[in-house]
Amino acid sequence: MTRSPEISDFLAVSAKALRMSCTGEALRAAETVIGRFNTVGPAGGNAARLPVCDWIVPALAAVAPERAALGRTFAALEGQLEWKRRASARESDPQFWSGHANAMILGPGGLEEREDLWIGVTVMAPGVDYATHNHPPEEVYLSLSPGEWWNARMDWTDPGPTGCIYNPPGIAHAMRSGEGPFMAIWYLPL
Repeated sequence: MTRSPEISDFLAVSAKALRMSCTGEALRAAETVIGRFNTVGPAGGNAARLPVCDWIVPALAAVAPERAALGRTFAALEGQLEWKRRASARESDPQFWSGHANAMILGPGGLEEREDLWIGVTVMAPGVDYATHNHPPEEVYLSLSPGEWWNARMDWTDPGPTGCIYNPPGIAHAMRSGEGPFMAIWYLPL
């Protein structure tokens, strides 16, 4: 199996950004993620967009210089991704239903089918709270545009363009956008 140059570039820039941004538990998790980059999974993915994806271009326009390379390499992949709502989203909550989307880059339904690693992205319209949730794998986030994160071990925080967010395994966590669109990449070693 061969990997597309766009995915290779994205992963190389991701490794650099993770190593520059993470410390402690987050860096340990990031190194686990990076260690799995050499494995190439079978090609997958079916491009599909939701209306909230119209916020991707404005979100990418807000990328700070420190994350510009990550934004560029993500933009090269974006049109190939299958954007979906969180499975728990309900039309009875129109702000969340219409205001968010997730896409898998590596992992189930991603551009590479993987069982050992999930890398994906979330986009949210302004003023959206992402539902509090948890999952067994730990998780590291890198922001591409301003936004805030919360988990049961920390108050709401924006890591800025040089920080990262770490969620330990199974911890309750959430995200929210502010006055502008929100976009972040997430990395989960399974």
